[in-house]
Amino acid sequence: MSDYFVPKGSIVRQIWGKGDTILFIFAGAAAEFALNKAVDWLYYTGRLPADPLGRLFSTVSYARKIVFSETGPALDAIDKITAIHKSVEHNRGAQIPDWAYRDVLFMLIDYSIRSFEILERKLTLSEKEQTFDVFYRMGKRMNLIGLPDNYDNWLTMRAGHLQENLIYSHFTKDLFLQYKRHLGNFRYLLLIQAQSLVAPKKVKELLSLPVIPWITPVISAYKISRVVRLNNLLRDAILPSKYKIQIKDLDVLK
Repeated sequence: MSDYFVPKGSIVRQIWGKGDTILFIFAGAAAEFALNKAVDWLYYTGRLPADPLGRLFSTVSYARKIVFSETGPALDAIDKITAIHKSVEHNRGAQIPDWAYRDVLFMLIDYSIRSFEILERKLTLSEKEQTFDVFYRMGKRMNLIGLPDNYDNWLTMRAGHLQENLIYSHFTKDLFLQYKRHLGNFRYLLLIQAQSLVAPKKVKELLSLPVIPWITPVISAYKISRVVRLNNLLRDAILPSKYKIQIKDLDVLK
């Protein structure tokens, strides 16, 4: 029997196996990344502002290797992520703050849960704990310090991080300009709408995300479109055509 980093029955495989959910995860992360007090690290290499969608698909690729691979290859993928960050630290001559590493891990946990609940159903406490455990083990492999050791403690730390580590800065303004430039006006509007639905209250406040009363029926209609298999057409309309192959590959679970 093969040994997988994420067991085949885990809810995390369902969450990260559907492209729709992944797009919501990264809509939320795109909002919160822009507000993080350590966002200057994302600007250091210049890759994120130069190609935010390319970075999205690159991150998805690593996440997929972790979630769907056997333990050995999954750990190798985590080690490669660690090595990339250490290389950036070496080149800059400084260390990424421990809390910034935790913030990214916390985002993956939070937006995995939020996105699935928006598009699918409410998760049970056990399923939320499974989601926490996968990314907790990822953080431990990366030798991150100060990680919460259970889901309840994570909830407390997550709330604290949202209050302490976010700020609207010139990086925030520039990154959203880059989102708009790469997506175009229509797709950018859809991104803002998704963020207004998935982001925590603090993120919404700092970004002044609009309250959109009609977004709930739109999500309901989108769920229906998946049943009649029109969602791929909608997804192709939402994302630029040059990413057609990557868009198609977002779905692991058909």
